[in-house]
Amino acid sequence: MLKKLLGLTTATALAFSLAACGGEEPAEDAPVDETEGTEEATEETATHVGEDVDFTIVGIDPGAGLMNITINQVLPDYGLEDDWNVIESSGAAMAASLASAYENEEPIIVTGWSPHWKFSDFDLKYLEDPLNLYGGAEDVHTIARLGLDEDHPNAYQVLDQFQWEPEHIEYVMALINEGTSPADAAEQFVEENADLVATWTEGVDSVEGDDFTFLYVAWDDVIASTNVIAHVLETVGYDVTLTQVDAGPMWAGVASGSGDATVGAWLPTTHADYYEQYDGDFIDLGSNLHGTALGLVVPTYMDIDSIEDLVVE
Repeated sequence: MLKKLLGLTTATALAFSLAACGGEEPAEDAPVDETEGTEEATEETATHVGEDVDFTIVGIDPGAGLMNITINQVLPDYGLEDDWNVIESSGAAMAASLASAYENEEPIIVTGWSPHWKFSDFDLKYLEDPLNLYGGAEDVHTIARLGLDEDHPNAYQVLDQFQWEPEHIEYVMALINEGTSPADAAEQFVEENADLVATWTEGVDSVEGDDFTFLYVAWDDVIASTNVIAHVLETVGYDVTLTQVDAGPMWAGVASGSGDATVGAWLPTTHADYYEQYDGDFIDLGSNLHGTALGLVVPTYMDIDSIEDLVVE
């Protein structure tokens, strides 16, 4: 159980008590160790956050690139592997844990990414990453099975032309988080952004009930993007099936042809292992979204700014 965050107390100077019988003052030349208090305060600061969160980082799906980086690079390279643990869960479970902690103003550290609705609902910050292990901003790519351009040329063209901005996807994510179903949120977005959607369907012919299958992971951003592009394909006549899987099966499914496409491939970092594993067995249609970020995320009320602050001296 996460412990309540305790504020760091400032060091106070201890005054010598006057002797009851004589009021004797301390010797003026008594040595003062100015470093002792500083060292103790530094150690207290270094261990404080870890103790308050039970040295636990709340993660997401096992096998996700974000988890691999955190466990296999961030922990060892920052010297955290002996003290810290990363809990495997899911994007939804991570968000639920964050929401619960935030509501009670409790400390919590999570593996985070943006765009994500949590940044619009809560005051959060990424911990600085001096070693740049999480890398710079990523793109979200559209990945299609081999032969899709021949079997479903109109769907292929929509996917090839599909591109939007973080504020677009965050709008859909916020609708879903507020209780709108993913399908209804997608329909609302498409209706309200006709000009943008027209750039995706430009030159596309209608079809009559052709089957199309999207594979997607249960990440809030991918749920939003998959539902939006699925609705667009439905408007041109496709019968679309959405199949939720983990990241590994998502890539394997597209590579094997059991799924037609995914619009939730985070590259070049998060899904780098899958990209390398299945390279040559899929078509990379390029980025559909720029401006993502990865890292460790905490509420702004926590007095911590960098991953280096997690180190226990």
